[in-house]
Amino acid sequence: MGYPRLKLFAMFALMWIIFLGMGFGIVYALIATGTMPPGIFTWAIIMAIVIMLVILNLVTYFYSDKMVLNAYQAKIVDAKQAPRLYNTVKGIAMKADLPVPRVAIVPTATPNAFATGRDPEHAVVAATEGLLDILDDDELEGVIAHEMAHVKDRDILVMTIAATVAAIIAIVARVILFQMIFGRRNTNIHPAIILIAVVTAPIAAILVQLAISRSREYKADHVGAATIQNPMALASALDTLHHMNRLHPMQFRKSSPAHSSLFIVNPFKSGGFVNLFSTHPPMEKRIQKLKDQAEEMGHPPVYKPKSKDARSSDDDVPDFMRPRRRGQR
Repeated sequence: MGYPRLKLFAMFALMWIIFLGMGFGIVYALIATGTMPPGIFTWAIIMAIVIMLVILNLVTYFYSDKMVLNAYQAKIVDAKQAPRLYNTVKGIAMKADLPVPRVAIVPTATPNAFATGRDPEHAVVAATEGLLDILDDDELEGVIAHEMAHVKDRDILVMTIAATVAAIIAIVARVILFQMIFGRRNTNIHPAIILIAVVTAPIAAILVQLAISRSREYKADHVGAATIQNPMALASALDTLHHMNRLHPMQFRKSSPAHSSLFIVNPFKSGGFVNLFSTHPPMEKRIQKLKDQAEEMGHPPVYKPKSKDARSSDDDVPDFMRPRRRGQR
């Protein structure tokens, strides 16, 4: 059993423990408060939870990529619809000796990209409209090479399922809390149910953190830069995306902070709940590692990272970060 498969098995096992624990906890609390009498009905609920877990396992394995694409309204495109993006993905796939994945465009001006799918044969590489507008060809190659490195390393399944399961757990927690806050005021709620609702979101975050190591971003940066033999193109793209996503965080109705690990840079506004799910290493370290790689390859880095406090508004965005290639994807 390979390491990605072992990690996937461990993640599904942890998901069973979490959901069964939540189910038993809620059933016990309902019985303790007299809301539900013990008996065969109790076991029916537990069996329903088990069946739900089996279905959830199957759905997340086979359809988690579609759920992520749907959450961000990503549209699958071909070479005629998006020649620049499609040909870039195809070229990187050939260099990396991988099947050409499906290509998708996310309709948002926030520049970002992600890869999803259960294996290289079923992979999807998605880029936002903003990314295609703002990056030049070399930078676009760097970003796509990074995403294809995730595909090649076969960690996209773990990343996608971890993000999907964590999002589901977080939603369940929110539903329970919502019901407690806005439900019937005269209902006696056992403290165990309140505790379950409060701790499930952090547990979901822990699930993502355990499944997705920050080192995998460093590895994807390194492999992607080596594939295109241009580490500084990726470094330039990362710095641009980092600052632009801080200025214009991504907003979708179905988006979740648990999905942030899928993107090349964190697409959401930092703070509180979002930081719980952060799996990206500091951008300064990612860029420094790419500079070191460029020097090792004999390509002196001519790029200087921007300061942390640079550009707090649109008026401060320099010309090279403004849209360059409108009209052609």
